[in-house]
Amino acid sequence: MKIQNNKKFLYPAFAGMVIIVALVAYFFFASVSAQKDTYYIYIDKDDTQDSVFAKIQPQASPMAMAGLKTLLRHTSYSKHVRTGRYAITPGEGALKLFRKLRNGQQASLRLTIPEARTMDRLAAQLSKKLMLDSTTIAQALLSEKTCNKYGYDTCTISAMFVPDTYEVYWDISIDALLQRMQREHNHFWKGERTVKAEARNLTPVQVATLASIIDEETANTAEKPMIAGMYLNRLKSHMPLQADPTVKFALKQFELKRIYNKLTRFQSPYNTYINEGLPPGPIKIASIKGIDAVLNAVNHDYLYMCAKEDFSGTHNFAKTYAEHLKNAARYSKALNENGIK
Repeated sequence: MKIQNNKKFLYPAFAGMVIIVALVAYFFFASVSAQKDTYYIYIDKDDTQDSVFAKIQPQASPMAMAGLKTLLRHTSYSKHVRTGRYAITPGEGALKLFRKLRNGQQASLRLTIPEARTMDRLAAQLSKKLMLDSTTIAQALLSEKTCNKYGYDTCTISAMFVPDTYEVYWDISIDALLQRMQREHNHFWKGERTVKAEARNLTPVQVATLASIIDEETANTAEKPMIAGMYLNRLKSHMPLQADPTVKFALKQFELKRIYNKLTRFQSPYNTYINEGLPPGPIKIASIKGIDAVLNAVNHDYLYMCAKEDFSGTHNFAKTYAEHLKNAARYSKALNENGIK
């Protein structure tokens, strides 16, 4: 009789345990995400525990969300909300997500450095991908103290950036970002590129400055080494570069189609019509192809170039000024015939 009575209590207790285990498993191990694909939440420095819940809840299953809330509310998470970009993958349970949020195990992202013309524009582009706001980035890049810290000034800091794609964390600090860019710059210039620059008596900043002008002169990659050779010839001959893109940069009027004589007299250290040599720094973040074009410039005797009258984006080169005037006349005529002012 005692054995039978014990069984009467044992079975319900066992069943209860099974139910409890099942509920625990359902609450804490069932997929938080109700979606088929991975999605990301972004937790910034202003977020609280409740705002984190609000960011997760629209994409989460109700029961798993309840489990996650239970875990977070019974820990010190509310006092230590970790910023970052967190991936929530299908099949990931509340317990795993809880550990990820608590430990700050965020997912990295791919950050592309654009070939921006100004540091303000660079700041605006980077802020779209990072927790950093554009003002914070711009203030750092326009600060002499900050730029000096990395071996540059506000005119040359753009030379530190190599336009490529990098794995970073969304909540990276401005100091960490600039340190990373400096490491990438040093890696980029390590070895053959530095040897080639030294052979031309150019520093990496000077190479980037000339490359930035060439990038603005043409989008034709094959022609860039020819243009580089022409500008290097001018530098050796102590001739002004007379590069139209430097006038556009000085005026901050990048949309200009024609550079008239009155514009070439605009007073600015960036105007290479009135100043001999390179401008104080790059007029954009130079492309890798532009940099390599300078390092691998074609050796020739040309001192002049003018855009071709067929608007192909390429140029006619000339050794003499008389020949250049003929090329310029053809191009000017084509501009007038097409109503380009």
